[in-house]
Amino acid sequence: MINRMLEAKLLSLAAQFPVVTVTGPRQSGKSTLVQHAFPGYRYVSLEDEDMRGIAHDDPRMFLERFDNHVIFDEVQRVPELFSYMQGVIDRMDAPGQYILSGSQNFLLLKSISQSLAGRVAILHLLPLSYSELEETEHRPASINEFLFNGGYPRLHVRHIAPSDFFPNYISTYIDRDVRLELGVRKIAEFNTFVSLCATRIGEVLNLESLANDCDISVDTARSWLSVLESSFIAFRLHPYHKNYGKRLIKAPKLYFYDTGLAANLLGIESVDQLIESQYRGSLFENAAVLEIIKNAQALGQEPRLFFWRDSNQKEVDFITERGGRPQYAIEVKSSSTYRPRAFKNLEDIAPLMGVDEQHRFLVYAGEESFPTKHGKVLSFSDLGTLAQ
Repeated sequence: MINRMLEAKLLSLAAQFPVVTVTGPRQSGKSTLVQHAFPGYRYVSLEDEDMRGIAHDDPRMFLERFDNHVIFDEVQRVPELFSYMQGVIDRMDAPGQYILSGSQNFLLLKSISQSLAGRVAILHLLPLSYSELEETEHRPASINEFLFNGGYPRLHVRHIAPSDFFPNYISTYIDRDVRLELGVRKIAEFNTFVSLCATRIGEVLNLESLANDCDISVDTARSWLSVLESSFIAFRLHPYHKNYGKRLIKAPKLYFYDTGLAANLLGIESVDQLIESQYRGSLFENAAVLEIIKNAQALGQEPRLFFWRDSNQKEVDFITERGGRPQYAIEVKSSSTYRPRAFKNLEDIAPLMGVDEQHRFLVYAGEESFPTKHGKVLSFSDLGTLAQ
């Protein structure tokens, strides 16, 4: 298996909390991670129909059978377990009793908030980061290859072609999560919606335009976007909320949780096609925001991440906030060649937020990181350092 940076935080929290939950997309490596981190725990998959039936029929008896040092995988499939689990946890009052994992964020967190609040630590495991792949035999040959393949572990470990992996992934996702668990019925229209979302990566989201292109209502588009977010397919990045005397755009930008999936939805069939694609810059920007998020989550943190765009079309791709103040201002350029003028927006906007040159970063596709008088030029492989 490929070692995951999240494992250290997972073990640390299991020594403090009675329950630790790992949530994330399907096939992001959750089951592999928790079994590797806790080899002495019993593993129970509630994807198994027989096991799920037993848990549904008599949850109390089920938990008496598995009362301590247990991994419950896809636990959101049996939500009634959570209220019974609370009693066991309070009676035993010991850390590391249960390790839970699940791929339906909304259903899982809803059950946790109702029954296990204060007793559970929650971690997110997304597909592999570039940092995690870089130290393995599966290291991408180039950043373009990484954009094309994405980070799903099975694709790398089993050497599965993206053209084989992603159509099956999407089909499984539609059948299990969208149709059965979240109740979406207009499957053909939903497929079109997902593909059109991919064409809008890195753009300020116009929900009405998206709905019109899909021939659905704005309310349906809003609902389906929530479906994509709760199942870790796509997410919205919100604009910075402090205007510093400027009129700021209020709509969010849209990104995907995996660039390989997005590239497949865009019909990109090879690395060469990706290099020539009009979407390469958007996919590179998407990969950059994911690298920041993944490295922060590996430390058990949820980054406070925003973008800036004002009414004069001045834009900074990403702003990180810490302690209620801007920490870093980050511009992303997909070129492998550094050009000083790429710092222009940072130099115009960062001073308004009190972000000095040492905290301004230009991320590019080149291999070297180095300081300049404008700020620091950062290679993609060094992006993870911003989370430290």
